[in-house]
Amino acid sequence: MTRAITVLLADDDADLRRVHRRLLDRTDGFRVVDEAATVPEAVRRITALRPDVALVDVQMPGGSGLDVVRAVAGSSTRVVVLTTFDLDEYVGEALRDGAAGFLLKNASSAEVLAAIRAVHAGHGVLAPEVTARLMGQFAARPRPAPHAFAGTRLSARELQVVRLVADGRSNQQIADELYLTLPTVRTYLRRLFVKLDVRDRTQLAVLAHQAGLLHEPR
Repeated sequence: MTRAITVLLADDDADLRRVHRRLLDRTDGFRVVDEAATVPEAVRRITALRPDVALVDVQMPGGSGLDVVRAVAGSSTRVVVLTTFDLDEYVGEALRDGAAGFLLKNASSAEVLAAIRAVHAGHGVLAPEVTARLMGQFAARPRPAPHAFAGTRLSARELQVVRLVADGRSNQQIADELYLTLPTVRTYLRRLFVKLDVRDRTQLAVLAHQAGLLHEPR
């Protein structure tokens, strides 16, 4: 029998916590281990219980969801930050600090479940609305100085994989486009995560956009 994905809910909105708990309690494969209403509570309970995934509100008493992300960075818990549409200026900072993804607080039940499954599997998650605005912000910025992508640190094939990840392609689509097997693509991604010190595909894509990699000649 497959072990249930353990989840901690951190939000000062008791009604939203109740909605998420009801959803997870009635869905096979999930188990809510605790709830928190403030940043200090969330940090203490995540540290003590080490849930697989934490759904964390971006604004709570005692700090912000970003403080939670920073406090538990490097742990086994994957943090999904919940935000309202007008607060997505936090997205880039949270992803750099180790958040596994961002969801809008009005996300559907299916989107919440899919996000938890995805981050538990090691993927990153960004709500489509947040992705569009985030990429628009990157596009509007002056071109930054070259990052670790420049020079000889990455092979030509690794750069191709990075560009396709940043372009939103799935592992299977990358495999098809580059004529690679799926296990080979996964190997490339694991190697890139280590080389570039990122946790997942989302951070890798953000890094590529920040470095202007998609606008360089291929």
